[in-house]
Amino acid sequence: MYLVQLLLPVRDNAGEPYPRSHYDELAGRLTDRFGGVTAYTRAPATGLWETASGETVRDQVVVYEVMADDLDREYWGRLRRELEARFAQEEMVIRAQETERL
Repeated sequence: MYLVQLLLPVRDNAGEPYPRSHYDELAGRLTDRFGGVTAYTRAPATGLWETASGETVRDQVVVYEVMADDLDREYWGRLRRELEARFAQEEMVIRAQETERL
């Protein structure tokens, strides 16, 4: 079994929050496919990274996660590309780790 986490930006590059519909639609899709989704939205996490030019960029993200019996890499790749377009991001992080339900 896998725990799949999607790191979703809270604001666009101009500092404006994304529409709630972006998150609601995604939560519905994940629930339909995986039977549920956990969304960590109340206390966004802060991410820092360094650009190629050496500039430090700060971003706030919320985390959506699902548990999946298998890891369909094609599905997650398509979804990542779709979310990058929807949120106007160069790259979004979807990560997975093997897990065991206790």
